[in-house]
Amino acid sequence: MTTIHWQFQRLPKSLYYLFKSFFQKCRLTFRSLTYNHFMDQSYAADVCMEPMFWFVDNFTYAIGPLFVVAVIGLTSSVVFIAYWIGLPYWWQRNPYLCVILVIIGHWLLLNISFHYYMAVITPPGYPPQGELITEAVSICKKCIAPKPPRTHHCSVCNRCILKMDHHCPWLNNCVGYKNHRYFFMYMVYMVLGVLFVIICGFDIAYSAIMLTGDDSGEPELEGHPVKFNKTGALIPVTDVLYVDTPVADDEFNEMYEPNNPWKRRAVIYMALINSGVFVALGVLSLWHSQLIGRGETSIEANINKAETQRLSELGRIYINPYNFGTKKNWRIFLGLVQGRTFLQHVLLPSPHEPVGDGLTWHTIHDEDVDEWP
Repeated sequence: MTTIHWQFQRLPKSLYYLFKSFFQKCRLTFRSLTYNHFMDQSYAADVCMEPMFWFVDNFTYAIGPLFVVAVIGLTSSVVFIAYWIGLPYWWQRNPYLCVILVIIGHWLLLNISFHYYMAVITPPGYPPQGELITEAVSICKKCIAPKPPRTHHCSVCNRCILKMDHHCPWLNNCVGYKNHRYFFMYMVYMVLGVLFVIICGFDIAYSAIMLTGDDSGEPELEGHPVKFNKTGALIPVTDVLYVDTPVADDEFNEMYEPNNPWKRRAVIYMALINSGVFVALGVLSLWHSQLIGRGETSIEANINKAETQRLSELGRIYINPYNFGTKKNWRIFLGLVQGRTFLQHVLLPSPHEPVGDGLTWHTIHDEDVDEWP
């Protein structure tokens, strides 16, 4: 005879281990199917943020032409106001000085227009498709193609860019190997241009803001409304006002017409626009000047900083292989090689090509580094 012992107390524990084993098997199966050796917190964050990146990239690409139109419109409005108000003011004040200012202003305007136009229409440079690349540092995981040195993938343009610096929405274009000089020179000449307008229009702006009061142009009456002259006759109050009330700047009032609200608003508009552009592009130009002096782009600056910190923890020093010294870095960036001069190729608009081909780069480790360029 067999005796059956029911052990109901072990049932919950058995069920617990059964479900635990099943869950571990499912998790192991899922992880084996989705295993990625390079998975880390940073990679996971990028994957989660991918929809937001996609929206920003496509939004930037879509509104890029509007930014270009905005730059052209703002620049044109400032030039129009300078002709409308500034030119007559300086012509009546000093015709000879006015001619000099016109020449300087048009030289700045020519360089601004040329470099902006070239920065917009010039492709930044792309790796060749279907051709052999003699020097490649990696494979682009998005283009599935070899990447030459200093090349990075632009998510807005959706392709690799030679010596990429950044994607500029104000140009609706990437800043890279072939148009980096145009972009930088545009910023420098724009800063010089707005500084020129600020200096030449300081008196006009000061008068428009400080010396303009009531739009009626009639000062308020103070004291007794009548006045006796030497003969004892009464003088009309209007005559008293025009005879005894001093004018702050008669010459300026005649040329500028301070009671014209449109001119006053135009001058204030110019003051705000020029001040904002001067500060924004001035800071950006100084930052890019430092990068150029160190022989790196804005992307390489972040990479070099991280690499410097990594090697510093190991007791080693990181050296930028493309840093030939400040003077030589500037010569390479501006393309002042093969007899090119600063006067003809920097102070005047010049469409000369950059140094090299953008696919291979000289480094400080080359044997002929002292002879190049």
